[in-house]
Amino acid sequence: MLTLLGFTTMVVILGLLFTQRVAAIVALAGVPLAAAFIAGNSPSEVAGFVKEGLGGVVGVAAMFLFAIVFFGIMRDAGFFDPIIARIVRWAGSAPPTVAVATTALAVVAHLDGAGAVTFLIAVPAMLPIYERLGMSRLVLATCVGLGAGVMNIVPWGGPTARAAATLGVDSNELWVPLIPAQIAGVFFALGVAYYLGRRERTRLAKVAAGDVSAEVEESTARVGERFPVAAGSGSAGMSGGGGDHSEPDDPQGKAPESDAAAGDDLKRPKLYWVNVTLVLATLGVLISAIIPPEMCFLIATIVALLINYPGMKAQSARIDAHATGAMLMVGTLLAAGVLLGVLEGSGMIEAMAVSTANVIPDGMAPALPLIVGILGVPMSLVFGPDAYYFGVLPVLIEVGDQFGVSATQLAQASMLGEETVGFPISPMTGAFYLLVGLAKVDIGRHIRHTIGWAWLVSLGMLGVAVLTGVIPVWAS
Repeated sequence: MLTLLGFTTMVVILGLLFTQRVAAIVALAGVPLAAAFIAGNSPSEVAGFVKEGLGGVVGVAAMFLFAIVFFGIMRDAGFFDPIIARIVRWAGSAPPTVAVATTALAVVAHLDGAGAVTFLIAVPAMLPIYERLGMSRLVLATCVGLGAGVMNIVPWGGPTARAAATLGVDSNELWVPLIPAQIAGVFFALGVAYYLGRRERTRLAKVAAGDVSAEVEESTARVGERFPVAAGSGSAGMSGGGGDHSEPDDPQGKAPESDAAAGDDLKRPKLYWVNVTLVLATLGVLISAIIPPEMCFLIATIVALLINYPGMKAQSARIDAHATGAMLMVGTLLAAGVLLGVLEGSGMIEAMAVSTANVIPDGMAPALPLIVGILGVPMSLVFGPDAYYFGVLPVLIEVGDQFGVSATQLAQASMLGEETVGFPISPMTGAFYLLVGLAKVDIGRHIRHTIGWAWLVSLGMLGVAVLTGVIPVWAS
């Protein structure tokens, strides 16, 4: 009963998100609440599930709220303008180069193994460039997600640490044999980014030529407006998305005069190096984990407001400018907390884990590591890192042990997809909502856009692991 209800809950939620029939909050919170009552739980029990789930995400929600306001203030003050100018000078108006640079930045930023930090660094830095060039924000989210995903295998990353804890071994013992596959994964991710960039260049050229069908919701490029394209056909001011932050210093064109004037009023060029110091200090504290992330961004937001926009009127205006989008995603995060709390507290996730492990026929048990590796990315849609590595993996190990399948190989196969390359598409993690929120993309559209590429990169890494003898095709 619980197994069927759990899987039905996830299928309905994903279906609603993919088809965009209801708001994400309605799908993420409403469906599991209904499932909890159908399972026979009392109102007090369901309330306990919800309370537990919200407690697990409230810190991430608070961090997101203050982070989005902080980076919005930095953007208003002109902090990103020189960075954008340098990247644009290096990449020109070539979407392939920009896409590759995006993934490379995510790879470097994820060296600390923290998805939230990676997204907070990479997305705000690259988003203005995508909007200036008219590139799709879905491509931004995918490129950042792939770069972070392949790096999430590092031993200090969450999945590897959890797998090591489950097996009772050192993280390096699992990670070191997978280094060739991880290096290959980085190149696969960069290759996908290059392809997506070429596809964006083609799409933008069609828009510039007047093809309305080439317009996409997540892009500022519109027929009849001027914007940079690889063919060198001019430029446009920004619209939609981050369009309220104009680029008056755009060497290829000008925004409307009133918008440019408003943007100039918000710029703080004399405080640029002060803001650089503030951003670097904030990221340094964030990475070193001296204080909780939510407290870090709360303090940073307060300091940014006091330095750049003194006075209640100016500060209130900046908060109002960024509050709507931030609060929408905070609501989504809290709804995701309800989902996680209900699945965990009701026992659905445990039942799903056991059933998933037991569905594999005995005759296929020697191929268990290969099967686990193949299914890693799609399983990230259903199982979060704790549920999988502490719930599913132990059952898989027990099943495999009966047929001489190594627990280490099962863990390593899992690490090639489950909540590593798969975590940027997983509704079961808080960082996922941070990525889609910062990139300003719809959850369902992001998953549809990214899952195929993430799965392809994961399968490529699995192929390298098989060739290097880490993962057997058939355990003997």
